Amino acid sequence: MTEEAQELQPTAKFEAVQDLRPTAAFKPALQGMALKRMAMQGGFAVDETTGQEMIRSLQGVIDSLEERWSALTKLQKSPPMSSTATAQWVSQHMHGTATDAQGLLTQLQAARAEFPTYVEAIELAKRNYRERDHENQRNLKQIDTEI
Repeated sequence: MTEEAQELQPTAKFEAVQDLRPTAAFKPALQGMALKRMAMQGGFAVDETTGQEMIRSLQGVIDSLEERWSALTKLQKSPPMSSTATAQWVSQHMHGTATDAQGLLTQLQAARAEFPTYVEAIELAKRNYRERDHENQRNLKQIDTEI
């Protein structure tokens, strides 16, 4: 039998994903809690306009995910295909790429869970900016009166 004619076999057994909570395998470049800690410690500040735009953008992604979530979760199951070995392999491969540690659903669920913490961090960062801005204005007025 030639290589082209050999029967394709799945390389791994894919099991249905029952729970799509974020896993240790997913680690965003900057986790929401790390960003929030930076903001709490004063290491992250952003002006009101930029902060609102960031939050608006994140909220747009959250809303989009929520609207599409029921359709996306259909990827938790292997798509029905014919009973040929190739079709079954493709079906299992599609399922695996959606639900494994680096899979689309896994990554989207982790992002979906992180976004509210990003919003909280941005709110804190906006407060940091206001406080710094107020302090800088006070310092500048004090310098102005000393001159």
